Amino acid sequence: MDLPSLAVVLQAALSPNPAERKAAEQSLNQFQYTPQHLVRLLQIIVDNNCDMAVRQVASIHFKNFIAKNWAPLDPNEQQQILQGDKDMVRDHILVFVAQVPPLLRVQLGECLKTIIHADYPEQWPRLLDWVKHNLQDQQVYGALFVLRILARKYEFKSEEERTPVHRIVEETFPHLLNIFNRLVQIDKPALEVADLIKLICKIFWSSIYLEIPKQLLDPNVFNAWMILFLNVLERPVPLEGQPVDPELRKSWGWWKVKKWTVHILNRLYTRFGDLKLRNPENRAFAQMFQKSYAGKILACHLNLLGVIRVGGYLPDRVTNLILQYLSSSISKNSMYTLLQPQLDVLLFEIVFPLMCFNDNDQKLWEEDPHEYVRKGYDIIEDLYSPRTASMDFVSELVRKRGKENLQKFIQFIVEIFKRYDEAPIEYKPYRQKDGALLAVGALCDKLKQTEPYKSELEHMLMQHVFPEFRSPVGHLRAKAAWVAGQYAHINFSDQNNFRQALHSVVSGLRDPELPVRVDSVFALRSFVEACRDLNEIRPILPQLLDEIFKLMNEVENEDLVFTLETIVDKFGEEMAPYALGLCQNLAAAFWRCMNTAEADDEADDPGALAAVGCLRAISTILESVSRLPHLFVQIEPTLLPIMRRMLTTDGQEVFEEVLEIVSYMTFFSPTISLDMWSLWPLMIEALADWAIDFFPNILVPLDNYISRGTAHFLTCKEPDYQQSLWNMISSIMADKNLEDNDIEPAPKLIEVVFQNCRGQVDHWAEPYLRITVDRLRRTEKSRLKCLLVQVIANAVYYNAALTISILNKLCVTTEVFNLWFQLLQQVRKSGLRANFKRIVLWVLQGT
Repeated sequence: MDLPSLAVVLQAALSPNPAERKAAEQSLNQFQYTPQHLVRLLQIIVDNNCDMAVRQVASIHFKNFIAKNWAPLDPNEQQQILQGDKDMVRDHILVFVAQVPPLLRVQLGECLKTIIHADYPEQWPRLLDWVKHNLQDQQVYGALFVLRILARKYEFKSEEERTPVHRIVEETFPHLLNIFNRLVQIDKPALEVADLIKLICKIFWSSIYLEIPKQLLDPNVFNAWMILFLNVLERPVPLEGQPVDPELRKSWGWWKVKKWTVHILNRLYTRFGDLKLRNPENRAFAQMFQKSYAGKILACHLNLLGVIRVGGYLPDRVTNLILQYLSSSISKNSMYTLLQPQLDVLLFEIVFPLMCFNDNDQKLWEEDPHEYVRKGYDIIEDLYSPRTASMDFVSELVRKRGKENLQKFIQFIVEIFKRYDEAPIEYKPYRQKDGALLAVGALCDKLKQTEPYKSELEHMLMQHVFPEFRSPVGHLRAKAAWVAGQYAHINFSDQNNFRQALHSVVSGLRDPELPVRVDSVFALRSFVEACRDLNEIRPILPQLLDEIFKLMNEVENEDLVFTLETIVDKFGEEMAPYALGLCQNLAAAFWRCMNTAEADDEADDPGALAAVGCLRAISTILESVSRLPHLFVQIEPTLLPIMRRMLTTDGQEVFEEVLEIVSYMTFFSPTISLDMWSLWPLMIEALADWAIDFFPNILVPLDNYISRGTAHFLTCKEPDYQQSLWNMISSIMADKNLEDNDIEPAPKLIEVVFQNCRGQVDHWAEPYLRITVDRLRRTEKSRLKCLLVQVIANAVYYNAALTISILNKLCVTTEVFNLWFQLLQQVRKSGLRANFKRIVLWVLQGT
C-alpha cells in the first residue's frame, strides 16, 4: 500500500460509520506485514502537512505493531519485520522524536522503549554515539529524551545486568553536566529549560537508583553534580506562569524539577547517610557525603518547608519527600543536632498543621465522600500524602528521641484538647482537635508502653475521644471511631467504658456520613478482636452483618472485608445461620469489585484488592462451617459461577484464592457434585497453559476429586478423568525445562491414584511407573527422589506382584531398590532418618 492510500485508510479508521471503520481496520491488518508498511506509518506520523487525527491513529497503530512484533516473545517465531525496515525505523525515529508534538512523542517514546530494550547494545551499537553527538549539537532535547529511555532500561537491573550503565555514564555524563551547568545559569529561564533539567534529573535518578556508578564516586565529579542539585533546590520556583488550578500546578515543569531534585538527594541520603555501611569501599565516600552535603540538604529542606508555615504553596509529593528525609535524620546524632534548634517550629507550626483536617479535605468530604474514603485507605496515596509523612515523622521522633520530645508533644496535644473543651461551640477548633486525635492514634503503640501515659489512656479516651462520637462535625465522629479502634485492646478498668465505645462504634455504622460509617467498620474489627465476652456482640450480630453489607454495596474497601473475616473467625460455627447469606453477599460484592477493577485496569486498584478480600472471607466462612456439610450443598450454586470464571485466564489475579475455595468445596461437601466435577478440566487446562506455579495449590482439589469421588473418577468417560490426569502428569514429568521443585505435586498425584483405586487401574501401573523411573534417573534433588521412590512404594502397596513384574520388564528392579535402601540409610546430624515417612517402611515390611 503506497503512502497516499495508507493515509486514506487511516482517515477511514476515524469514520463515525462503523462499517467504514471496520473495513479500514481490516485493511490495516491485511497490509501490516508488507515491506515498508512500518516505514510509511512513520512517514505519516512525522508529516506536518498531514491531519493531526490521522497522524495520531498512525502513531497508535505504529506503537502497537512494534510492541507485538519487534521482538517476539517466542524466539522460534518468524520475524515479521524486515531487517531493512528495522534499520530505517531506528535511524529515523531518533531524528523525529523531538520534533513531533507531545501527543505523538508519547507514542514514539513507547516505541523507542520497546526497540531499545530489545536491541541495545547488540543490535543498535551506534545508539550511544548518536546520543553523545546530539548532546553537543542542537538536538539536545531529543538526545536527553532518548537517553532517559536508555538509562531507564537499567534502572532496576541486577548488578551483573547493569554493566552497560558504566559506559553510558562515562560517555554522556560529562556532557550532561555541562548542559546542566549552562541551564542553571540562565536568568529568567523559560519553561522549556525546566523540561530539560527534569530530563537530566530523571537520567541521573535511573543511573543511581540501585547502585552509584563508579565514575560518580569521584569526589570532584560528585561535587560538581551536588553543587547544581543544591542550586536547583535552593532556587525559588518562578512565580510567573504557575497554573492556578492545583492539579495543573503540581505537574508544572518547575515543581517537577523540584520534586525530582528532592527525590535524587533523598536517594543519595538513603545510600550514603548511614556511616555503618557494609561496603568498606563506600564508607569513606559516605563520610564525605555526611560531612559535606547531608547538612546542606537538611537546611534546604527546612527552608522549603518554611513556605507552608506562612501559607505558601508546596506540592504534596515534595512535602512528603522532605519529611521522609527529616524522619531519616532523627536517628543520626549529627543530623539531629542540626535539626534541634528548629525542631519546635517544625513540629508545632509545620508538621502538626499538616496533620489537621483542611480545606481540601472538607471539599472532598462534601463533594465526593467515596473519593475521600478511597484516598484515606489507599496505601499508594500514602506515598504522596503530607499527612502520612507527618504522622511518620512524629512517630519516629518519639520512638528515637522520645525522652526529650514525647512529653512536650503530649503537653501540646493536651493544650489543644483543653482549648477545644473551653471554647464555645461556634468557636471550637474542630480541625485542630482532628489533628490532635490523629496524633494520639498515631502514637498509640508508644503511649500504650510508656508511663505515665499508659495509666491515663482510659481516662483520656473517656474525656477527649468518646464524646466526639456525638460531635456535630462529621470528620470528628470519624476520627473518634478510628482512635477508639486503635485503643480497643487496652485493659479497661471499667468494662462499661469498653461497652460504651463498642456501642458508639456500632452506632457509627448507621451514620449519615459515608466516611464515618467506613471508619466505624474499621474500628469494629479491633473491638471484635478485643471483646472478651461475645455476648456483648452476639445479640446485634445480624444487625452488624446487615450494616457491613450495606456499606460493601457502597464502597470497595478491603478493610470492610477484613472486619467481616474477623467476625466470622471469632464466632465460628455460630455463623452457620448466616453462612449462605454471607456467601451470597460476598459473591455479589466480588463481582462488583471485579467489574470495577476491569474497568479501571489498574493493578493496585482498590476494587481488585477488595475482590481478593471477598474470596478470602468466603474461605473463612467455609472453614468456620466445615463440620456442617449440608451447608456446602446450599452454598455451592452461589460460588460455582465465580469458580468457573476465575479458574480461567480471567482469574489469574485471584487464582490462589479460588483454588482454596474449590479445595473446601470438594473436601467438606457430602459428595462432589457433577457441577463441581466440571471444574476439573479448567484446572488441568490452566496447569498446561500458564498455571504451573500454582501446581501445589491445584494438587489439593485434584486429590479431593480422586480420593472422595473415586467411583466417578474411575467410571466417567466423558470427560475421561483418568486419561486427562495421565496427559497432564506425563507431560509435566517429561518436561526437561521444569525444575525438580516444579513437578513435586505430580508424583504425589500418582500416589493418590494408587492409594485410592486399588485393583482398578492396573492398566495405568506400567505407564506411571515408566515415567517415574525415567524422571528418577535424571533427578538431582533428594526430595524429589524420595517422592518418586514413594510412587514405587505405593505401587507395591497397590499390587506388589504387578509392580515387581513391571520393574523387571523395565530392567530397573535392582537399581530402584538399591536407591530406595540408600535413601533409607541416610541420617541427619541429629541421628534422625533423613528421608521418607512411615508409609515407605511399612510397605517394605509388608513385602
